[in-house]
Parts: sequence; C-alpha cells; structure tokens
Amino acid sequence: MSVLQTPTEPAARPPVRRRGDFLFAGVSKGAGILILLILAGVAAFLLVEAFPALTAPAEEVPGGEGLTAYIGPLLFGTLMAAVIALLVGTPLGVGIALFITGYAPRRMAQTLGYAIDLLAAVPSIVYGFWGIAWLAPKLVPFYEWLERNLGFIPLFAGPASTTGRTMLTVGLVLGIMILPIVSAISREVFLQVPTLHKEAALAIGATRWEMTRLAVLPYGKSGIIGGAMLGLGRALGETMAVAIILSGSGGITFNLISRENPSTIAANIALQFPESTGLDVNTLIASGLALFVITLAVNVLARWVVNRRADFSGAN
Repeated sequence: MSVLQTPTEPAARPPVRRRGDFLFAGVSKGAGILILLILAGVAAFLLVEAFPALTAPAEEVPGGEGLTAYIGPLLFGTLMAAVIALLVGTPLGVGIALFITGYAPRRMAQTLGYAIDLLAAVPSIVYGFWGIAWLAPKLVPFYEWLERNLGFIPLFAGPASTTGRTMLTVGLVLGIMILPIVSAISREVFLQVPTLHKEAALAIGATRWEMTRLAVLPYGKSGIIGGAMLGLGRALGETMAVAIILSGSGGITFNLISRENPSTIAANIALQFPESTGLDVNTLIASGLALFVITLAVNVLARWVVNRRADFSGAN
C-alpha cells in the first residue's frame, strides 16, 4: 500500500524592505527618541532651576514657612479643582457618548458630535470670561441654598461667596472643558464594540439599557478610564480659566462655596511670575516641577490602564 505524500511547499521568502521602509522606520524612531529627549530636557531644566528653592532655608522661601508649606496648599487646590472637574465631566462625557453611538438618530448624532468636539476649540480664556461674567453670578443663589440646607456638610459650610468665584465654580468650568476629551475617546471605543456582542445581548431578551450595561460598557471600560485620566491631566494644567475665575486666598479648606479658596499651581505661577525675582522665581519653578511630576504620573497611569486591556477584543 503506497503512502501518499503531499508536495512540500516552498519556504516563504522574507519580505523585501525597500529604501522607503527603512527611511520611514528611521524617521519614526527618531521622532520617538526626540520626544523623550525633549521630556528629559524639560525635567532637567525644572530640576536645575528649582534646586535653589529646594535647598534654601525655610525663612527665605515666600511665606517664611518653607517650600512644603508654600506648595502644599497650591497642590491641594490643584487636585481639588481637577477632581471636581473629573466628577462632573466624566459622567456627562460618557453619557453623551452613549447617546450619540447608541440612541440618537444618525443626523442628530453627527450634529451633536460636532458640537461637542467644537468645545475643544474654545480658548481657555474665553471659558474664564464666561465663568466669571455669567456662570459665577448665576450660581450665587445656589450657593446660598447649599449653605442654608446643607451647611452641616463641610463642603458647603459657607459663608457663601457673594461673587460666586469659588472652587466649585472653577470645577464646573473645568468639567465642561474636559468634556470633549472624555466624550471623543468614549465614542471611539463604543463604536468599536463588536456587533455580535450587542446582538447576542438583545437576542436573549435584554433591553437596550441592559445591552449597554452588559456589552458596551465592559468593552469600553479601558477607553473610559483612559479618557478620564487624559481629562484629569488637562484639568491639572489649566491656567487662564482658573486664574480669571478663582478668588484664591491660600490655605487648605474643603469648603467649596466660601470666599476662602486655595489657589492652583498653574494659576499661581501665571499670576506671580511677572513680578517675581531671585528665589521667588525658583520657588515658582519648584511648584511647576511638582505639577510636572503629577501630570506625568497621571498620563503614565492612563497609558498603563489602556494597555492592560489592549488584548480584549470581540474575537476573544
């Protein structure tokens, strides 16, 4: 009995890399290395310029209580404003993305998507003028209501600001400013949800909301977190809008509606740098170094979260 033998297939030849491929690979690699060098240069500049403030005696630092006491309230105010913006902008951005991708008619979805994306093109100084001239006065009655009815909560203890230039106002404005980032990234992730996942959920009797909760949101979890982290980084570094709206008086307080508010690092640098000299400049740069480290950590965390779920797909 003869044994059938299949002809062996010829070995696949390795792909030929042309000159354009080598050129493109070299340019791409060079661009990546250049970005790292620029980042390292910025970090080195901040370290060198901040070193005099890091080693200066406490009484010579502005405020006379040391660098930690100077940067601490600014760092607290920066994180508080960014957290409020995150709590406001993330649910709104995800809700808008869900409505555009799964509920709105196509024409309405396109119009709404363009309108939300246009918010990213508005300069921050315009948001600042809008916040101080329109939003802040409108919120004064609301702050007075919070003080009367929820004053037992430290966040709304008051006395309520008569101008509306509070940390809560800044957080609301920053929440609107990060809305396009969160919404755009969430929309792109929701559009990539495999149709089979959604059809399978509907086939077993799930309602549209149950399909969204069981199929869409789990698939887009990494994108939502990544978009929120990027929005957080945007809120941490905002300068002009915060400098225009916030009535900063220093100190650390959790009261969101009072006239006593901690400032933020970026706004404090913008307001104090033109009139600063000598060690005052080094102190401001040291605070900028702290903001640089925090922003870098936020973006690294966002990248790690996204990469952690990169292998999840509809095929898996």
